[in-house]
Amino acid sequence: MLPIPIRIEKDALPTDLVKRVQELNGARPAAFTFTLVMAWVVIFGSIILAEWIDAWWASLLAILIIATRMNILGLLVHDQTHLGGYRHKFGDLLVNLFCAYPLVILTVEGYAQVHLAHHRDYFGKNDPDHLRKTGPDWTFPKSRGQLLKLFLKDLLALNLIATMRGKRLEGGQVKFQRRGINPKWVRPVYLLAIIAVLIATGTWPLALLYWLLPLLTIMQAIVRWGAVCEHEYNNENGFVTETTPLIKLKWGEGRVLPNLNFSLHIYHHYFPGVAFSELPKVHQMFVDAGLVDDKAVFHGYGEYLKYLTTAPA
Repeated sequence: MLPIPIRIEKDALPTDLVKRVQELNGARPAAFTFTLVMAWVVIFGSIILAEWIDAWWASLLAILIIATRMNILGLLVHDQTHLGGYRHKFGDLLVNLFCAYPLVILTVEGYAQVHLAHHRDYFGKNDPDHLRKTGPDWTFPKSRGQLLKLFLKDLLALNLIATMRGKRLEGGQVKFQRRGINPKWVRPVYLLAIIAVLIATGTWPLALLYWLLPLLTIMQAIVRWGAVCEHEYNNENGFVTETTPLIKLKWGEGRVLPNLNFSLHIYHHYFPGVAFSELPKVHQMFVDAGLVDDKAVFHGYGEYLKYLTTAPA
């Protein structure tokens, strides 16, 4: 059974605490833009350095690093779904152009249909995210061999179809309208323009190696790990507190595999209007209020991995 770090639901939180946290609501365009720019700096820097070194190990290292930054782009799409990045009329379009469209299968407006439904009917029959993740692949504990086999399938792109299905709502119905200017024709024109430029400049082999390869393989494994760290899905009709681990990353973990504070995901479900950059402040508020059981907090990915691979007594 998942340790419960916070034994109080949102509706029962102290009024003064809720008021202080709600003061953090709203977009944080500076932090969002800085994270976005740095992700692309690392991506292009990794490619340039790998090509300059001209060795197989440098290319492999670049592919690994690029996959982690692709994950950041995906997490920024998530934040924009809650308007944590930009709230002006071009916000969704900008995030699509620089975060979602490069990941090919993702759009802000499409992801919003799945993700906001997840928030509205958490772990219920109308939560598409939960319904997609209730099979054996998402049931824990597993042996380390079983877990390795699962991630190997991700690395070989064998789980890609299921991942793509999970990014959209069945039937294509639109339940959450997005405001602002975001024409549908932009995406196909954008993708065709990128392909044309790559062919015209002869850089398409680099795109296959440093973009498509990590996108279809390593990033899929990273996305799965992130999802496993978000919720324990084999728990129907569970409360947020019962199904969401609280993981305090160690310094090196946050640098090697940055997750934009997704390891503090329980606070995101309490206060989805708070941007990712503010979640550590929310955590500290809860600690100061005496609401966090430190014995139920996982200190690092290693502790959580041990929990995922340890059979209950």
